[in-house]
Amino acid sequence: MITIEDFAKLDLRVATIKAAEPHPKADRLLVLQIDLGTEERQLVAGIRAHYTPEELIGKQIVVVANLQPAVLRGVESQGMLLAATDGERVVVLSPDKPVAAGSQVR
Repeated sequence: MITIEDFAKLDLRVATIKAAEPHPKADRLLVLQIDLGTEERQLVAGIRAHYTPEELIGKQIVVVANLQPAVLRGVESQGMLLAATDGERVVVLSPDKPVAAGSQVR
């Protein structure tokens, strides 16, 4: 269990995917360019087996915006998207109605 104070440390935001392409060095990863309202960032996500780049462009997703950047197979990821898993299936979390990029998730 975590406390409400621990949960409050997470900066969950809605982002809009502007571009997506296969990672040049990994079969399971996609490199996403996202709009967080006040800035654009790059994410690397292990969703290539579940989504094509074309179906992600324009999609709104939920991201952890204050995660320390990490380099995945030579490409920097500046956050993490949230997804649900159901056995083999992976589903990216998104708002059910459009909201402004950068909107806070609570």
